[in-house]
This record gives sequence, C-alpha cells and structure tokens, in this order.
Amino acid sequence: MWKEIRERESGKLRPNSFSNRIRSNRNSSIQLSNYKEIVSPHRGAVNSLQVDLTEGRYLLSGASDASVAIYDVQRATDYEGGGLLAKHKSLVTIDKQHEHGHKYAISSAIWYPIDTGLFITGSYDHHINIWDTNTTQMVMNFKMPGKVYRTAMSSLATSHMLIASGTEDVQVRLCDIASGAFSHTLSGHRDGVMTVEWSTSSEWVLVTGGCDGAIRFWDIRRAGCFRVLNQSHSQLGRRPPLLQRAATNKVSTSKSLSKGQSSSVKPRAPQRKMAHGNGSKQSAASKIPNLVKSSARQRLHPGLLSSQDRATAHYGAVIGLKVTGDGMYLLSAGSDSRLRLWDIESSCNTLVNFETVRLQTGKAIQLATTQDSALVFVPCMTSVKVFDVWSGTTVLTFRGHYEHVNCCWYSLQDQELYTGGNDRQILVWSPSKWNADELDEWSKKGKASALDEDNWSD
Repeated sequence: MWKEIRERESGKLRPNSFSNRIRSNRNSSIQLSNYKEIVSPHRGAVNSLQVDLTEGRYLLSGASDASVAIYDVQRATDYEGGGLLAKHKSLVTIDKQHEHGHKYAISSAIWYPIDTGLFITGSYDHHINIWDTNTTQMVMNFKMPGKVYRTAMSSLATSHMLIASGTEDVQVRLCDIASGAFSHTLSGHRDGVMTVEWSTSSEWVLVTGGCDGAIRFWDIRRAGCFRVLNQSHSQLGRRPPLLQRAATNKVSTSKSLSKGQSSSVKPRAPQRKMAHGNGSKQSAASKIPNLVKSSARQRLHPGLLSSQDRATAHYGAVIGLKVTGDGMYLLSAGSDSRLRLWDIESSCNTLVNFETVRLQTGKAIQLATTQDSALVFVPCMTSVKVFDVWSGTTVLTFRGHYEHVNCCWYSLQDQELYTGGNDRQILVWSPSKWNADELDEWSKKGKASALDEDNWSD
C-alpha cells in the first residue's frame, strides 16, 4: 500500500489508477472480520441483505421468521474486548407482532433508492409492503397473486417509481408507489419468476429469470419482451472496449477507401447462379417478397417468435441475476449449478468456464460484485466463493456459516462483504487491518510516528 502512496505523491500514479489499485488490494485481503460483528435479532434464515445506496451506512435484512431489521454499520452500538470488537445491534426491528407485519417468511428486503426514508419488503404471505423508516409504520401495501420471491427498484430511475416483483405466478407485475396500483403486467414466462433485476445502464430495461429456465429482457415502455437469452448462442471472450472498436472500424474504412472504393458507392453483390449454372440478374419483382420477409423478420422481437421464445438460459430454474456496473454483461445462476456470463449487446453466452459449484435449488440466491465488476461473490451451499468474472477461476472461498448461505451484499464504500444464511447469522467480511509485524517494521524505520503527522505538526 505504501508503495502506491509514494507513487501517487510523486505523480507516477494517476488518481483513478491509485484508487483502483487500493480497492483491488483491499478486495484481495478480505477475510472474516475480527473487529466488527452484526448482532442478528432474527430467529430464522436470513434471505435478503442490502446497504442503502445513498449513504452506504444502513444495512437492511429480511428473514424467514417474517422479521426485518436495520443496522448502522458505520457506528457501533456496543464494544467488547477493550474496544477491539465493535458490535452493531439492530436500530429497528419489525416482526410478526407488529400490527401490519408479515405473517410468513420475508424473501426480499430492499431500500428505496432515493433515500433511507422508505424500504420495501416482499413475503411468502403474498404481500409487498412499503414501510416508513422513521415511524416503522406501513404506508402502502400490494396484494400479489402468489408467494413473492424477489423485488427490485431501479437505482437510475428519475421518471418512475416502480417496484418489479417476481412471484410464483407466471406474470411479472410492476407496482407503482406514486399511484398505489399495478402499472404493468409482463407476460411471457411459462412458470414462476424467481428473480428480477433492473439494468444499470437504462431505467426502462428489466431483466427477469424464471423457473422455466428463461432469462427475458423487457422494455417497460413497450409490449412484450425484446430479448430471450439462449445458452446455445455463444461467443468466445470479451468484447473489445468501445474506443478500441471505433479505432478498428476507422482503420478498416480507411483501408477500403485506399483501395479505390468510394464510401458512397456500394460494392456490387455477387450474381445468383441458376440451376443450369449461368449467372442471371434477379428481377425487381422477385426481390420484393424477400425484402418484405426480411424486414418483417427483423421487426418481430423474440417474444413473438416461437423458436426463440422457448429458448432457455439454464437447464433448471434461474435463481440469481446480477448486472455488471457498466450494464454490458449479465451474470446468471441456475438450479443446474451453473454460472454463466452473458454479453447483453449480442445476447451471447461468453462461455466463461466457472469452476464447479454447488448451488441450492429451493430458493433464490443473491449475488454480489465488486465496484469494477472484476469479482463476483456467489453463495455455494455453506460457503461463499469468489470468482474472477472474466476467467471463471476461484479467487477466494469464505467459510464461516454453519448452514446454507442465501445472500451476499458488497459495500462499495467500505469494500466489505455481508452474508446471511440459514444459521440466522449475518457475517461481516472485511479487508485486513495493519498487523503487528508491519507496525513493528515501520516503527523500526522511524516512520510509524510520521503516519500520524501532518504539515502543521511541530
């Protein structure tokens, strides 16, 4: 770390490169925290975790005992071991005893993306509740046609306040907080919808994964899904960056122009040969039906083509989805114990060979990625595996839970990972702090005191 700091001070390292290198170093040293502990009030499996997107301070958790809790992960409520262990107890807890509390397991708990004044819970009791954080009172309720598996709100949205819900019903429903009613019903899945995820590049695009093994893309401004992923439609490797592709296109066009081809004159298409072998020109009348067929085929989105509509992304149910931060790739997990990386623009399976994993099949799981989307955290039975997104190799394996892990949430502000499992525990995985050997080494060099000094010290 100190090498990067010296290079940054001397100007050899740019600010963005410095911050990225520090983050990657912290991510590589993540381990079970021995100085921070979340005291869980839940008496059932922890199914959902999320840190608020505005302050990065409050952790929201939902559990199978129909309880939801909020913790302040920045300020501890108690200390133990002479102040070395910070304990974070719940600030707010809502359970079955509450007047409007859920009756069955809470499967999803998310923050309102604009501020921490509201949060949303979805439950197996067929209800989605919107809660006021300050008064702990329910302010709105949506009755769903079946068990609620997952809810999601877009972090980019400025034109709508829609909650996407995946339930055991085949239809995806969008709940409008502004009106208190359902605004959209998306039909296309042939079985229940296990997971929903909004795009990170457009506020109008929604991604859903169902028990039918299909992953569908929806533009909520139009009818029908516009993309269905097919696991047999594949390509190798990553797409080159936009700048590199633009440069390649310029080089190719300059080469074609240097050969004497005008950009305004298109090269002649090769003549079509007849059965007797002589080349003959195709009449204009014969071209018209083909043009009409091709244009009609292009206008039809995959939701209207039976062959593409039945395409599957996994051989089992899709139990987890995660869009990368740049919105260019999608990670999916299936009950077939497969992880896949998809190129969203081309709808291709990138064929990244993620090492063998075992995923639970009974419920949806919550994936998490780092800020640069280089690493993905995947709940694998009783452990959490960290994969390199682009190579599929296992970087780290976290073992601390006694039972199956259900959810992960990566805090971008602190580079910390929070995990919840069937053992009712919420574990904190943090980058390692300075150890005694490093401090002794710096004290021998006479630099330990300099770490705490500034330019105004005497």
